Amino acid sequence: MDSLLADLLRLICLERLELNLFRGESRDIGSPQVFGGQVLGQALMAATGTVTDRVVHSLHAYFLRRGDFNAPIVYEVDRSRDGRSFSSRRVVAIQHGQQIFHMSASFQADELGPDHQAAAPQVTPPEELTDLATEVRRYLPDMAAERRRFWSLERPFEFRSVEPLASGEPRPGVRHLWFRLTDRCPDDQTLHRCLLAYMSDYHLLETATLPHGLSYRAGEVTLASIDHGMWFHRPVDINDWLLYALESPSSSGSRGFATGSIFDRQGRLVASTVQEGLMRVRGAE
Repeated sequence: MDSLLADLLRLICLERLELNLFRGESRDIGSPQVFGGQVLGQALMAATGTVTDRVVHSLHAYFLRRGDFNAPIVYEVDRSRDGRSFSSRRVVAIQHGQQIFHMSASFQADELGPDHQAAAPQVTPPEELTDLATEVRRYLPDMAAERRRFWSLERPFEFRSVEPLASGEPRPGVRHLWFRLTDRCPDDQTLHRCLLAYMSDYHLLETATLPHGLSYRAGEVTLASIDHGMWFHRPVDINDWLLYALESPSSSGSRGFATGSIFDRQGRLVASTVQEGLMRVRGAE
């Protein structure tokens, strides 16, 4: 297995301290604080560790404080309810004695019922697109220092953008990205959903900058997640290409709002996301 992917799996898989208490390592991915997707994925893994024979179908999370990537994070799980079909959990993430994040998640036993979905968008397949990191690195000399470091680091996954990179001109707040792991991980649905939660935090809020022609890459705007919602509709295969269809219907009050639909290669809608975050123009802060 690729060493970067192996490290990501170690990051997601937590140390159990007590029955409902877990500890996770942190990683520096080139951002000023712990990556929000890391906390999402780890919190979901902690909650899943207290549930039997059920998989997550939704989560709702708030980011309360900036995390320190030089220190581990402790996750405390509250077993709110175990019903006949559903289980509910609440997770609090603690670092340096303070809450930095909390999340509610719901789990369901397998059940059959009516099935429908929106059609997947018709876009260029990933094989005809270039790696997003390779494209962005052409602009490294012009980037703000913190973004330059972020894009310089290698990842265990890749994104490929259907639309050209933002040019700095206002355009509709719509974007499509293919993504997948760079190597195969074990076929475990719990792991795949936790990894999808991790990766779902990439590029989502940036979509809200597009109608304003603001460049996050150039450091023109500060972005920080406030909350994140996610629904898992169907089984996920994180080893194959997934299409992230992103849209930002609104921004106001220095907050950007974006939604995402995640489709697999067969066009099945496997998950949906929604996020609101701080979107503050540099110089106006």
